[in-house]
Amino acid sequence: MTASDAPAPPAADTDLPTGTDVPTGADREGPGTVRGLPLPQLLLDLIADGRWRHPGDAALAEALPWFADPVEFLPDVAAVRRQSASLDDLSDEELGPLFRQARGSTADEPVELPWLDAERAVLIAVARTAGDDTALALDYRTDPADPRVVGSDIWTNPREYTWRIAAPTFTAFATALGLLEQ
Repeated sequence: MTASDAPAPPAADTDLPTGTDVPTGADREGPGTVRGLPLPQLLLDLIADGRWRHPGDAALAEALPWFADPVEFLPDVAAVRRQSASLDDLSDEELGPLFRQARGSTADEPVELPWLDAERAVLIAVARTAGDDTALALDYRTDPADPRVVGSDIWTNPREYTWRIAAPTFTAFATALGLLEQ
């Protein structure tokens, strides 16, 4: 989960006749959605205003003291889409248990923390260094308008990859990082 290893975005389909409905899904999204999930309006506003940017490693460490590896904030909706596409691969039968990711639609019981429901999440920050396999995600299991922010945690127990709450809402996350004051 690094910025450099994401698949390229799909090419635009220009062969559709005028008036034809555009297919939906991960590769056909509305302007403010990723994986069929609406991004919080605050995130869209921060991106549009140029305020959605990394606040610095010290500020992130103060807000998330357990999160040890540096991350890169995904700068726009296109980058969020590219990176979030990796959730499908990381929640398959082989890698899902390693990265504690599952698909709620195929799970025998509800997917709860310390697991990430890959179908109800989008990535907003990824490891700055290739191979660190760390990320911050919006977790829509709590609120579709202002989802909580969760982070991968491989430091508390190095033998077990888990997801834990970074902030109860995206608004609280942005506030804690001082992004609303800029």
